[in-house]
Amino acid sequence: MNDQHNAAYAALLLRLSLGIMILAHGLLKVFVFTPAGTAGFFASLGLPGWLAYPTIGIEIFGGILLIVGLQSRLVALALVPILIGSLWAHSGNGWLFSNPNGGWEYSLFLTVAALTQILLGDGAYSLGSLMPARKQAYQGRSASA
Repeated sequence: MNDQHNAAYAALLLRLSLGIMILAHGLLKVFVFTPAGTAGFFASLGLPGWLAYPTIGIEIFGGILLIVGLQSRLVALALVPILIGSLWAHSGNGWLFSNPNGGWEYSLFLTVAALTQILLGDGAYSLGSLMPARKQAYQGRSASA
């Protein structure tokens, strides 16, 4: 195995773990906090409450797209502002996420993970690599490695 081959599997592992985490956070906002409760929380932070709804949508659909490996770079790019917002929301709570109201360490980690996903792309076992135009490009990169 060469580094190029390993990078494809590294991107897969990152894509799956990031996708599951992001999806879980979106579903948490729907089933535990509720969309209206999330909008209220956003408003309590000084953000427009309506911003909760596109945030929930991006987290749910973005998480699914990451898991299946479709447009991972674009999805991760769309997640970065949300994750920076989470970093901002937790910034006054200290470093550790175990602090009351959650610190900012986990938000920072997820932000860096999303930035890394942007650099790596879909990786192995992605739906994106099965698409005709992308499949040829993916195979061309593999052959040149």
